[in-house]
Amino acid sequence: MNKIPLLSFFSGGGFMDMGFEQSGYHIAWANEFDVTFIKLYKEGISSWRRTKGLKNTPYILNEKSILDISAKGILKEAFPNGKPKHFGIIGGPPCQDFSINGKLKGFIGDRGKLTLDFLKKIIELKPTFFVMENVTGLISRKNTSDYLKHHLRALEKHYIIDYKKLNSLDFGVPQHRERIFFIGILKKGLSKQIIEKAVLAQWFTFPVNKKYFNAAKKYEWGKVVPFGTKVRKPNNLPLELCVSSCLVDENKLFRIPNANEYFPLYKSLHKLKQINEGETNRPSFKRLHRYKYSPTACYGNNEVHLHPFLNRRISVREALRIQGVPDTYILSSHISLTKKFKMIGNGVPIPLAKAVAGALKKYLLQNKII
Repeated sequence: MNKIPLLSFFSGGGFMDMGFEQSGYHIAWANEFDVTFIKLYKEGISSWRRTKGLKNTPYILNEKSILDISAKGILKEAFPNGKPKHFGIIGGPPCQDFSINGKLKGFIGDRGKLTLDFLKKIIELKPTFFVMENVTGLISRKNTSDYLKHHLRALEKHYIIDYKKLNSLDFGVPQHRERIFFIGILKKGLSKQIIEKAVLAQWFTFPVNKKYFNAAKKYEWGKVVPFGTKVRKPNNLPLELCVSSCLVDENKLFRIPNANEYFPLYKSLHKLKQINEGETNRPSFKRLHRYKYSPTACYGNNEVHLHPFLNRRISVREALRIQGVPDTYILSSHISLTKKFKMIGNGVPIPLAKAVAGALKKYLLQNKII
């Protein structure tokens, strides 16, 4: 089967794109407005693809705001030889206005409005399917949830829609990151039975990784201990779910790309040593535990994640690993650390994106939609 073409909005560093590409899709068009993220996207995915022997290098085709591009222009850029019979749209609109760590402006915020613009673009472009990812705050707050459902009704004239909260930890990523995923399938061409089922109940089979399902409660995790204490890994705890699996040996900091890139600590080292290993319920300067998952990767502003047993912040490479990004994804050292960490924190963990992409592909094939 030919790879399914995709239009990718708010592409960032391309983590979601990579997950979908690993599941047999093709990124036909990508859009990102941030100039530095555009550079990071090209550098990271280019290096990753080269190690796979893939010659064609994906890059951002459109660098405008979603507000300034028309559906006609998008289709012309993505499909110069004509619109294909089937294609999809993926994207994670900026979530800061819905996040509990943000200002909670919701849809009235400048970034929150972009979610509505994304939904409008879906209606205008009429893809065979779409996937939208966002923070759980999009549906957990009543006023935001009600407003979203109001706008989804316009989409439901054309699409069957389902959504579910997924946690990256349940997919083998060493990070507790809950996100909401919306799946939509164009009604045109669907059987009457599929449409009726979608009206009556949840219809999409979201992915489940049986090995790690409900991981936060399934395993015994490392306990909070004083900084510098020797720690043993709890029995039966998968190392791949622990921050320890992401840490770079100090002797290899200059041999592994992006491993020696981390912000210096300006606070008193004495005060920082008083922060226990695993003390992550602090508003800032959270010290990770080597035998526990990381809290949600959200780097920037006052959010600082400290190394479990060394007096430094985590590095760019360690942060990438916490997002499930392979070491073959390499970023240029001349781009600012602030931008690198922000881009990493904005991304969708690749294994989670891959799982959603695979489940969607299976549904499309089983129901002979594509």
